[in-house]
Amino acid sequence: MTTFVKLNFNTVIIQDTVIKALSINRNRAVGGATIQSSTSADWFAEKAIDGNRGLQQLYTGCSSTLNETNPWWRLDLRDVYRVSEVVITNRKDCCAERINGAEIRIGNSLENNGTNNPTCAVIPDIPAGESNNYSCYRLEGRYVIIHIPGDWKILTLCEVEVFGYLAENLAVAGTAIQSSTSADWFAEKAIDRGLQQLYTGCSSTLNETNPWWRLDLHHIYRVSKVVVTNRKDCCAEQINGTEIRIGNSLENNGTNNSICAVIPAIPAGESYSYSCDGMEGRYVNLIIPGDMKTLTLCEVKVYGEGPFLKRSFIKLMFHSSKDLTDSTMRENLGSALADRGFTDLTLSWSQTPKQEVMQNVKAGKSECVLTSIQ
Repeated sequence: MTTFVKLNFNTVIIQDTVIKALSINRNRAVGGATIQSSTSADWFAEKAIDGNRGLQQLYTGCSSTLNETNPWWRLDLRDVYRVSEVVITNRKDCCAERINGAEIRIGNSLENNGTNNPTCAVIPDIPAGESNNYSCYRLEGRYVIIHIPGDWKILTLCEVEVFGYLAENLAVAGTAIQSSTSADWFAEKAIDRGLQQLYTGCSSTLNETNPWWRLDLHHIYRVSKVVVTNRKDCCAEQINGTEIRIGNSLENNGTNNSICAVIPAIPAGESYSYSCDGMEGRYVNLIIPGDMKTLTLCEVKVYGEGPFLKRSFIKLMFHSSKDLTDSTMRENLGSALADRGFTDLTLSWSQTPKQEVMQNVKAGKSECVLTSIQ
């Protein structure tokens, strides 16, 4: 007997994010932290974010590097933003052509001083003393980097303005669970908005085999980045080798989902970002494979887009001597699927199964079995 069951997965409806113009129009560079590859005299990096385009006078309001290879300037926004626009003001006394070819990059990585992050724009030129706008189409990141590739280059910036809105930390609205709990180091303390103090804001498992921590986002998201903060009092090396996994399965406690990143190390008390490139999933798992391991997390932040509608149709083919029209059969099937990570689903027949008496012949004997067919 062959029966097909149609499963209709309805998770959530896509929600549009409404951003207030007031939020976007605020210059996010003010209050940030700056650094540059080198400094010429007193042309310090922070002079490029003094918040006043009128101070672009020589020796007053501009930053500048030395003449070097691949000079760069970096702004730390101190949080993750979706950047809509960057405005650059060039020096007006001389040398306006020096900025030609400068790249604006936005992202969460500090690899290669941040110059490996995605490109917002390349500056062909800016007339002396003028300000040009560059659209970044909501590129997401904590860092804004401006650098000029090549030898014998000088990077001078008389004002950098950044406009956008704060990206939502999806973890805050989620639910956390872990494989075990050490004292009162509960799983939810890893999503408490950053209280990374000993005995107040960290989660921790016991010392065990393959410890894991899991965040349920409640809906399906495309995850762009996961930020993990390590404990700062001791034992920073315990987090080494932790795997970040994202997906929709709860099989093996979710640790079979796809890998976003493996954490080689995080210095004590610091936060590192891991790009997940839009991996789709409801669950974010952190696991340390191996024996005698302890997983301690002082903050986990998750950024991405969504929630998204996830609608799937699956046909199941199976053999049964049971009456498939019995409501308990559907309940049992739903429970079995839930155990394998398929939740928020609706079971329905494409056609109501019909009962038919089929005669089976075994070892010279015949028997009648009541079955259901479609």
